[in-house]
Amino acid sequence: MILIIVLYALCASSFTLCKAVLLFSKPIFFVGVRMLCAGLLLLGGWMFYQRRLPRIHSSDRVKFAAIVLFHIYAAYVLDLWALQGLTSFKSSFFFNLSPFITALLSYYFFAERMTFKKTLGLIIGVVGFLPELIQHMPQEEQFGSFLFLSLPEIAMLGAVTSSCLGWIVMRSLLQTNRYSPIEINGIGMLGGGLLALITSWFVEGFVPAPVTQVWPFVALTAAIIIVVNGVFYNLYGWLLKEYTATFLSFAGFLCPLFAALFGVLFLHEQMTWTFFFSSAVVFVGLYLFYQEELRQGYVRFKKRNIAPAINS
Repeated sequence: MILIIVLYALCASSFTLCKAVLLFSKPIFFVGVRMLCAGLLLLGGWMFYQRRLPRIHSSDRVKFAAIVLFHIYAAYVLDLWALQGLTSFKSSFFFNLSPFITALLSYYFFAERMTFKKTLGLIIGVVGFLPELIQHMPQEEQFGSFLFLSLPEIAMLGAVTSSCLGWIVMRSLLQTNRYSPIEINGIGMLGGGLLALITSWFVEGFVPAPVTQVWPFVALTAAIIIVVNGVFYNLYGWLLKEYTATFLSFAGFLCPLFAALFGVLFLHEQMTWTFFFSSAVVFVGLYLFYQEELRQGYVRFKKRNIAPAINS
């Protein structure tokens, strides 16, 4: 459990660091550079120790394409674009929707049942989320809105959905026992980074330069690559072998709490009462989800050799 706490402290730091790097770089260009460098480092290290090139089984090509497109490209491009208009803790708070989205996707991919208690938890979670969605900061309104959602909020919802799908595809690849988390992440980051740089060329343009101050950009990007791409992603992938994707998403409730702390300390952001209210209500919904996961036997604790039977 300590590793899960460390995992989401690292996750929260990424929102703080990314918010800072946007002061010096255009968002899509940053995603491209970060993922391309991280992918080269991960694959380079993996090939050094394995003494061979990565091999993708023909039956897994579509899944690896999904890793590139959803797990990295769409999730991070939408995330970083949205972060321009959102506070770091509000951005991370959106990922509290992950268990609900993950459960719906897992229902399709892994036949995990949606029960009345899970449905109730989903409804409570969504209702609890509404106050934070309705509460708009001044910087959000500069980007426009649709109905009661600002465009950065819509983009962040897309990022969360894409991220959930990516982690589920990754879980299915890990279950084949043909690939390591480093191998999957390295390929995904390399491909996603290339796509992001191509997108940046057409959308953001390279004239003027997409980076205003080189050394702060390099330092922050290096820190993010080490903390998030190097440690967080592979720790998450390892933990997927111990716990279900939905349980790890539930534990992700820790991320916005850490992000709020880091935002106040390092970015001088101010939290609103809606953040605390929504956090409390969403936690109730997430708790119902977690309890039902335990009852159904989807949460496993391998180290204790406990595998509860699935109740019908």
